[in-house]
Amino acid sequence: MRQKLNELEATAICGNDISSSCLYVSALAIFYAGQYAWISLLMVAGVLFLFRKIYGEVVGALPLNGGAYNALLNTTKKSTASLAAALTVLSYMATAVISASEAVKYAYSIWNQIPILPVTIGLLFLFMGLVIIGIGESSKVAIAIFLFHLVSLTLLCGFCLYYFFNNGFETLINNFHMPVEGGIVQALFFGFSAAMLGISGFESSANFVEEQKPGVFPKTLRNMWIVVSIFNPLIAFLALALIPMEVVNNNQEALLSFLGNISGGSWLSLTVGIDATLVLSGAVLTSFVGVGGLMERMALDRILPSILLKKNKSKSSYLIYILFFVLCTSILLVTGGELAKLAGVYTIAFLSVMVLFGIGNFLLKVKRERLPRPERASWLALIIAIVAVFAAIIGNIVLNPPYVLIFLEYLIPTLFVVFFMLYYSYILRGFLIVSTYIFPKNNKFFNRLNKKAKQKLAEISGQQFVFFTIHDNVENLNNVMLYIKKNESTRRLKIVSVLKTDMKVPEGLKTDIEVLDRAYPDIHIEFIIEPGSFGPEKIQELSKRWKIPTNFMFIGAPSEKFEFQVQELGDVRLII
Repeated sequence: MRQKLNELEATAICGNDISSSCLYVSALAIFYAGQYAWISLLMVAGVLFLFRKIYGEVVGALPLNGGAYNALLNTTKKSTASLAAALTVLSYMATAVISASEAVKYAYSIWNQIPILPVTIGLLFLFMGLVIIGIGESSKVAIAIFLFHLVSLTLLCGFCLYYFFNNGFETLINNFHMPVEGGIVQALFFGFSAAMLGISGFESSANFVEEQKPGVFPKTLRNMWIVVSIFNPLIAFLALALIPMEVVNNNQEALLSFLGNISGGSWLSLTVGIDATLVLSGAVLTSFVGVGGLMERMALDRILPSILLKKNKSKSSYLIYILFFVLCTSILLVTGGELAKLAGVYTIAFLSVMVLFGIGNFLLKVKRERLPRPERASWLALIIAIVAVFAAIIGNIVLNPPYVLIFLEYLIPTLFVVFFMLYYSYILRGFLIVSTYIFPKNNKFFNRLNKKAKQKLAEISGQQFVFFTIHDNVENLNNVMLYIKKNESTRRLKIVSVLKTDMKVPEGLKTDIEVLDRAYPDIHIEFIIEPGSFGPEKIQELSKRWKIPTNFMFIGAPSEKFEFQVQELGDVRLII
């Protein structure tokens, strides 16, 4: 990208998504938790507070695009990280389609002459164009939407408070005396489960952290937390204070516009309607920016086709955004704009990503303890956060059992594409073995197919990987070999020691490499002593000289004494 985002720009991009939850989450929480909805929303704010530390620790230690995928890629198997990536892409896809559709429907309620489906596609196309032009330009649009949204919500809450203090407490008291079906605990649990949807978008900042200026990322987490912690519980409380609960439940789809009409009149209702259209449109932008950072990282790691990495003059991976637009448009056309099914995908996918991010933090603590990080989440906070989100998944499944099947209908094809790329070399080998026995040897078509498969397999297997080390630790080196065999389809590995003039190669290192060379005969190991100082410049120099991308270079987890930060090394992966 051409420029790094400042605090306001980065907050606006991800804040539009999470703050758009104010439009629906209060009504949803009231439907399930009744008069205790505001407490459920405060519980959600508490869980989000715990996740501030969790995200801060993981991204602070590994400040690379990819969110949960990046966290798991550097702490566990590539296949596990791929699952997180698939879930995140699904979540973004559902978010983009639902947000675009709802934005146009709000616009339709203001001006009912617009055709909903074509305008929805046009809105998706508009934001695709913005991110292709460049993230810096799209952030200006995000800022305008975000600030207008905050002003609109502040106006709405101000008028509602004024109306409340001038019209007495009778409605609030009557609502609080309403019977609670199933008891308070059940109401709070289901209200909390439904309200957890109100923090969708919190994970987005981690997916484009490399486009943010240093120190911006934790500020985006803080700012998002403040917005949802204030407005979501407050709006739920004000709704209960101004209107009877049955009226709230009858106006779920446009509760904020309804509140605006009661407290301030038609002008405030219109303002809230315009705001809803804009901020939901902003959530579409969040999806494009977030998925761009994630899918670019996946393509670099050969989980998606490398052709997606092509960039335009603005240094934007335009093919990724075009593909995402096509996928979103196809879903919109297949569903005909009836998006109730996508709600199930959106719910389970988003909450599953949150759980996986928590697991990534757990693995980071256990496997990468030496890795420096600016802050740490406590073990107790981590466990509470994971259990809380898992409970929310269970709660949503109990509330909407069909969600599971709908979610699987979308997840399985996505995983098929991801794992097809992940195990592409094995599929090619299987094809070549089967073709030997099945296809006729004199058939030109199958011979040409076989030749192409062999060429592609040779290309994949010939990709060189690099591991940097100066230690003669055969156990660590063996772990490197095991990692490569399990996660990469290569047959060539360079083990490189970058040494200053006054340094010598440890005596046992050459012997250890010879042992590994015999133990792994299918992988060609080349030991190289490279003069100089290990650091970002040396990595880039070797990457250009050997034509090996930096994301195919590995190191062990550095200690706090290491003079560089992980993000300075590019996409170098931590594998031990």
